[in-house]
Amino acid sequence: MKKILAISDTHLQEDSAVPGPLIDLAKGADLLLHAGDFVSLGAYEAFRDLAPFEAVSGNSDDPAVAALLPQRRVVEVEDVRIGLVHRAAFSADLLGADLLAREMEVDALVFGHLHRPVLEARDRLLICPGSPTEPRLSPPAVAVLEVEGRRVLGRIVPLGRPVCGYFRFAEALSERSVREEHEKTI
Repeated sequence: MKKILAISDTHLQEDSAVPGPLIDLAKGADLLLHAGDFVSLGAYEAFRDLAPFEAVSGNSDDPAVAALLPQRRVVEVEDVRIGLVHRAAFSADLLGADLLAREMEVDALVFGHLHRPVLEARDRLLICPGSPTEPRLSPPAVAVLEVEGRRVLGRIVPLGRPVCGYFRFAEALSERSVREEHEKTI
């Protein structure tokens, strides 16, 4: 079985360090897939050196990064074809991602750009790992894919609590409500 760490939209500036949890996850992976938007050449080089690595460019990447990477890539892991792109879907509607996966003739499609995790199994696996560093309306996250023979399983791995103040407030209200309900029933 092969373990693949899929990430996207890290948006790290030249002087930014790769967050520790990402380093730990990458070191435990057989392959690191990055679906674009490193932003800086330094970020690209830092991720490239963490683990066996495949990547595509994103819309926010520095021209020096974009010159090194294709916009689409197909990676074969065991008997599974995995497509890697930055833009595949522009909303929660995954029709575009599904059509692109069919066009690329892949069993799974890893894509970015949304900054929030999406995982859907149709005839093939569609997975956006979200962003571990700049999430939108979600916790920071990555995806882990496990490939064995022709089988691919995917899961989203949250890396912490939502960074958006609204979600932290909603979480606190929910915890308070549960605590108050628990206190009433005792």
